[in-house]
Amino acid sequence: MAPLVDIANLRVSFPTPRGRVEVVKGISFTLGRERLGIVGESGSGKSMTGRSILKLIRPPGRVTADRMTFDGIDLLAQSERDMRAIRGARISMVMQDPKFSLNPVMTVGEQIAEALVTHKKLPRRQIYERVIAMLEAVRINDPARVAKLYPHEISGGMGQRVMIAMMLIPEPDLLIADEPTSALDVSVQAQVLDIIDDLVRDKGMGLILISHDLSLVSRYCDRILVMNAGTVVEECVASELQNAKHPYTRGLLAAMPTLDESREELPVLDRTQWAGT
Repeated sequence: MAPLVDIANLRVSFPTPRGRVEVVKGISFTLGRERLGIVGESGSGKSMTGRSILKLIRPPGRVTADRMTFDGIDLLAQSERDMRAIRGARISMVMQDPKFSLNPVMTVGEQIAEALVTHKKLPRRQIYERVIAMLEAVRINDPARVAKLYPHEISGGMGQRVMIAMMLIPEPDLLIADEPTSALDVSVQAQVLDIIDDLVRDKGMGLILISHDLSLVSRYCDRILVMNAGTVVEECVASELQNAKHPYTRGLLAAMPTLDESREELPVLDRTQWAGT
């Protein structure tokens, strides 16, 4: 079976006074209808990789690849008009912080409905029913009331659930979740990730989960790509992350505190040692 996503030699660069600088340096990977985690420190190129798939990197940023396909579609050859038909309808992306991603002057229900009506023509009553059902699917109590609220009237955890509802209501084939729980407390993090996991499994979607939290990704994904300085330094089965071989991955694992921590201080990564390896 052909992969859902097939990327070869993806490069992303931006101009600087000293010339163009590559932030993604020729990475390659495939994705089926599975859960792929991309982990690494801030600045490793994780988000740029996700945004490249949706062609959301604007000039003067530059994206090149030998191959970048989605379900057999050559994304590199798609016009902006073509991409608007793909974004949301077939590929959705949950951004990091709902405070900056939700429109402050539209109600929650209006924003979720907008994600649906952009791609499908449905009667108003059916749209409302789908919105309420989607809010219920992301475990929001009293969805009819919440649908009438504005973003500033809901909590961060609820805002993140609303973002997930917006991205999933068109029933895409691929969900890219970029640090979907970074602004949430630990208890809400687990709830949000359980929601994403359940919906992805139920609908048979592909998932790219971008995070810097290794333990979280190893728990919710099937495979993991470890990125450092714009390159993929290691790929492994998520359940076998603790057996990773690359020194950079080992360094990340060693820097994670544990509940029974006995070390006087956590080790610090020497980032220059593995840059570009």
